[in-house]
Amino acid sequence: MSSLKPVTLITGASAGIGEAFAHVFADHGHKLVLVARRVRELELVAGAIEAAGRPRPLVIAIDLTQKQATDSLARDILSHGLEPSIVVNNAGFGLRGLAAELDPGQQLEIIDLNARVLTDLSLRWIDSMQRHNGGLINISSVASFFPGPGMAVYYASKAYVLAFTEALHKELSPRGIKVTVVCPGPVATKFHARAGIAEARLPRLLVRSAQRVAREGYQAFMRGQRIVVIGTANKILAFIPRLLSRQLMLDLANNFQLRINPDRLRR
Repeated sequence: MSSLKPVTLITGASAGIGEAFAHVFADHGHKLVLVARRVRELELVAGAIEAAGRPRPLVIAIDLTQKQATDSLARDILSHGLEPSIVVNNAGFGLRGLAAELDPGQQLEIIDLNARVLTDLSLRWIDSMQRHNGGLINISSVASFFPGPGMAVYYASKAYVLAFTEALHKELSPRGIKVTVVCPGPVATKFHARAGIAEARLPRLLVRSAQRVAREGYQAFMRGQRIVVIGTANKILAFIPRLLSRQLMLDLANNFQLRINPDRLRR
């Protein structure tokens, strides 16, 4: 029997979907560890949760792409007498543009954060997840169902998250561990500015709020649901690959990118 106290660990928790998940979990009585690079923003999120009458989360400011960052994070959590019973892997980013023209190092960082770090944190606390009947939420995207010319590495990284998390759902369910992959469409967050996406061009029919993504993701997780796509229009979009050839899917994804920001991709 472990003497460590269970907590919910949320990465990328300083804004957007991660911040929204922090509030949802706190509202349901979970003790939290919030992780992101920006300490000031993390403290603001923690302060808002505390002001709402919930226990103040532990905040850990760290760049998860740095060498041995996940080891350092694990030691820090342990030093506070805590162990994750639930892990929410939300940290991630993308870049928009032609893969041959974007910075190769930055594209490798996408893979590092969206895939390697996510895999590490998904597997690192399996035993404590089982001890506390907890589980794992990984944030993917509707992009995971498509090839992604114009955001090739990002789309591919999210396809990995989808396939990996679905497999873990199957593998870990006999151990009583819930595993859910959340696939939102466009969400009004700072993600798009970093990726180089003109937010005003995002199709409003597909856009959902970070709060809705977190609320529906939490509910799906608690039900033990394997995958949740947020919003009816996005559910239809995610179904399309079952009907189209790979060539048509490529054309559809390419046309979507051109609509968002035609100047950067048109040749």
